[in-house]
Amino acid sequence: MTLDRWYDALRSHDPRFDGRLFIAVTSTKIYCRPICPAKRPLRKNVRIYASAAAAEAAGFRPCLRCRPEVAPWTSAWNGTSATVSRALRLIGEGALDGGDVESLAQRLGVTSRHIRRLFEEHLGASPIAIAQSRRIHFARTLLTDTSLPITDVAFAAGFSSIRRFNTAMRATYRMAPRDMRRRRSVASDGTIEVRLPYRPPFDFAGLLSFFRPRAIAGVESVGRDEYRRTISLGGVHGVIRVRDDRDALLLSVPRAFTHTLKPIVDRVRRMFDVFADPDTIGEELARDRALRPLVRRWPGVRVPGAWDEVELAVRAIAGQQVSVAAATTLVGRIAARHGMHIDTGDAALTTVFPSAEILRDARIEGMPSSRAETIRRVAGGSLDVKGIGPWTRGYIAMRSGDPDAFPEGDLVLRKALKGISARELLARAEGWRPWRAYASILLWRSA
Repeated sequence: MTLDRWYDALRSHDPRFDGRLFIAVTSTKIYCRPICPAKRPLRKNVRIYASAAAAEAAGFRPCLRCRPEVAPWTSAWNGTSATVSRALRLIGEGALDGGDVESLAQRLGVTSRHIRRLFEEHLGASPIAIAQSRRIHFARTLLTDTSLPITDVAFAAGFSSIRRFNTAMRATYRMAPRDMRRRRSVASDGTIEVRLPYRPPFDFAGLLSFFRPRAIAGVESVGRDEYRRTISLGGVHGVIRVRDDRDALLLSVPRAFTHTLKPIVDRVRRMFDVFADPDTIGEELARDRALRPLVRRWPGVRVPGAWDEVELAVRAIAGQQVSVAAATTLVGRIAARHGMHIDTGDAALTTVFPSAEILRDARIEGMPSSRAETIRRVAGGSLDVKGIGPWTRGYIAMRSGDPDAFPEGDLVLRKALKGISARELLARAEGWRPWRAYASILLWRSA
């Protein structure tokens, strides 16, 4: 739309624009979310940006009233550039905290010039600016929403030194980090609690209903309204909890994970698909007559992600040609035999899932030897091996965050669409792009 049309649309403070764009005001040098309750600026003073990083790169600072750092993240790039989506995931995991754009581009298999061009096209900012903006915004969230010491906040957000942290925060917010603090009490169990905003509606019950029958014994536990699991990062082991809390997920993390808090948050965001834009996805999928009633029945559908890609791949391989229950049992046996046993104080959570290094040489029993060999090879770092077909590759991609991934030839999907053939299913799914993963989840749930 033109700037005039955006300006007219923003007068309503419509929450559906939240996270999709940011409004900067030249007279105050501040940028806001579309839902900011502040007085509407004059049209001549308004600038529109596609990302918070773009607004900051143009010299605007975040509004302290509407807090752009907690805006739901838009998923627009997912439908436009898979390379940008993968790059954002790597940046979220700290790829630019200690590296450069050249090394990031090498991991993506493209040139640094190409990745910079894609970022400018889709996000209006460079990869470095995006990484810096995310660090700053995450630090701001920790300062206002937790009681972590400021030094811990700096390193948890990915800064390499306190000096760089203070300089970046002052440059962005025009105030010292200590002046951003609010009085926050530590949770009763001594954990760090972080809110992860999402764009409603959010089908949290649907996610739990997917995770529950697939929960790995000793590793995961899914209650009526809460997900828990064991994790191990940086030599620290413990249990995280996720529950719904009014337009945001509430993540509880043991204090021992302070220095790895940012990658934990990024993994949980992907696992619960908080970046999704349910209005856009629902509108597109409702064009299909079979999906229309499902979109209405389960608004805010999300694609369940996974904590770890190796764990996910083991799950997918074990689940080939067997039921969900049988696959869950097999994966539970693998975890019990090869995983690390830890004391969490919870009888339901006693095991950390085995790492790729352990699985590469593991003697895996209870399944055909060829399938066990496939697991060992996948743990070695490649999905391009015998035993990984189109369905398995599509399933792994779906749960790894690709919104257009598709479990090609899936029998349940074919039955849900009145027994169509695999070829007919593939043709039908063309009309669901770029949201085929969400269509698959809806049809699986209906079946």
